[in-house]
Amino acid sequence: MRVTQTMLSQDLLRQINNSYSKLADLQQQLFTGKKITRPSQDPVVATLGIQYRTDVAHVEQFERNMSEVHNWIDSSDEALDEATQVLQRIRDLTVEASNDTYTDDQRKNIQKEIAQLKEQLVTIANTKVAGKYIFNGTQTSNPPVTLTDGAPGTPSTVTTNYGANPRDVLIEVNDGVKIAVNVNPAEAFPQQLFDDLTDLENALLKDGSSGTEIGAFLDKIDAHTDAIVNARAELGARENRIDMIDNRISNQKLIAENIMANNEGADFETVLVDYLNQENMHRAALAVGSRIIQPSLVDFLK
Repeated sequence: MRVTQTMLSQDLLRQINNSYSKLADLQQQLFTGKKITRPSQDPVVATLGIQYRTDVAHVEQFERNMSEVHNWIDSSDEALDEATQVLQRIRDLTVEASNDTYTDDQRKNIQKEIAQLKEQLVTIANTKVAGKYIFNGTQTSNPPVTLTDGAPGTPSTVTTNYGANPRDVLIEVNDGVKIAVNVNPAEAFPQQLFDDLTDLENALLKDGSSGTEIGAFLDKIDAHTDAIVNARAELGARENRIDMIDNRISNQKLIAENIMANNEGADFETVLVDYLNQENMHRAALAVGSRIIQPSLVDFLK
């Protein structure tokens, strides 16, 4: 087969174009830090990359869920702590009012503060997180407790709205794992709590109440305080498990990101060496090509 100058020139240009293409790919890897920028460059890497990105996005969704879990848990714990302090203050006032040396007017003054504390308990029970009531089970758009002002000289009344069996608010924190993030309002803020406080107010407003009659409410207040403390203890146990799940999710994300990086990421040192080698070969090819492709017809005739 006769090899012509045209054949040599065309083959040389094709090889130079291939060399340019390899240089461009290596240069792109150096700039982006990625092995590929188009699926056509390596379909296997691209396919695996989609799967790994899906895994990372899956874990990141659980991280967002965990953020909401912590918001609910922390807000609930803070609210229960405040409720405990309110009940402790009510107990102190009840002990004070049970003293038989107190007059009816003095007890009525104590009733005024207890009335304010009862309203504060209503506010706590109606705590919201991101516009949702956290003490009303899954009925997060409805207030769990309603306060109704009484007639002049009579205490206000409180009505609970969460029903007999409020459903837990469940948030998925891992594959197949759901955590209840709410506190059962029937345990922390039962109807009986507000009824007992209303009865205590009536006893303080009644003329001639004895210290024994008022002191009888101390055991009831202690029982309600213990119920809130128990709710906080259960919440704390749940929070410990949530912290462990949170750590596991963080580890899962780190592993998934490392796998994705190993699949898509370019080894800078290796790519740089390959780039320099390709650049040297490209320059050598250009030098050889300048000798093969004659600059003029006169040179060709020689």
